[in-house]
Amino acid sequence: MDTIELPTEQLTKQATGLVGFDRRYEQVARQLRLILEKDEVASWSKKHYGRVIDACVWAENRHALCIFSGDVGTGKTATAECIANRLCQDTEREGRLLKVGSDIRGSGLHGDMSRQIGAAFQALAEQAGKKRLAFLLVDEADAIATQRSTEQMHQEEKAGVNFLIQGLDGIRAKNGRAAAFFCTNRASILDAAIVRRAVCRMSFERPTREEAEELLRRDLAGAKIPEEAIKRLAAKTISANGNGEAGYTFSDYRQRWLPAAIARAYPGDRLTPQILEETAEEIQATPEVK
Repeated sequence: MDTIELPTEQLTKQATGLVGFDRRYEQVARQLRLILEKDEVASWSKKHYGRVIDACVWAENRHALCIFSGDVGTGKTATAECIANRLCQDTEREGRLLKVGSDIRGSGLHGDMSRQIGAAFQALAEQAGKKRLAFLLVDEADAIATQRSTEQMHQEEKAGVNFLIQGLDGIRAKNGRAAAFFCTNRASILDAAIVRRAVCRMSFERPTREEAEELLRRDLAGAKIPEEAIKRLAAKTISANGNGEAGYTFSDYRQRWLPAAIARAYPGDRLTPQILEETAEEIQATPEVK
């Protein structure tokens, strides 16, 4: 389990490079702050209504769980990390981000998956201090949160899902000091009881033409690539050369295509529209997860 102290300048900087981050942050923060700032919400209610109205009580007693779903490389995990970081900044509190992946399933021995899940939530509880926020980020959440109604599901896996639900219920006992993010490529197989507990469910798609243009303008700033070339390259890469296949993911742009184009130009040439187009012909989009 990885632990990151928040806030951190690295994640603050990373957020500026995530296309559409501010919009996503506002959508998530509006929900989570009702839970993470219970005292402030109560003060708001007393100011306007003279008492804490029942609607506020219901709002603050929800589960602080966000589910981010979408194809690989669409920015789910990076967005979750940056949202946790920004929440610490905006609430002026320090925090801890605990990250786990599919290895939380354990070794396969009897009871190991449940122990691993229990340990993750115990660590979350220990990190949630009086003035400190704690966040649990579960990547590939579908590996441990599969529907219990599935016939092929092993009893050990069902027990693990039950432990997961208990852990989410336990977050509410932290009195607004903890939250969880579940990231998945296969939201359709998540257990209904887990989905029902989420205060926010957000879908991540591959870049639209406008998003692709924004990304290219940002990442190629200073390279003197003409605007018409930016538009042409964006149109080319979102449609996978017009053959009906999936276009590039955000990570395809930043981890595959643009680095490959720079490698083609370095060390003797400048980065040109022609080099970018030639490289796009070679770099195929990451296949969609079915």
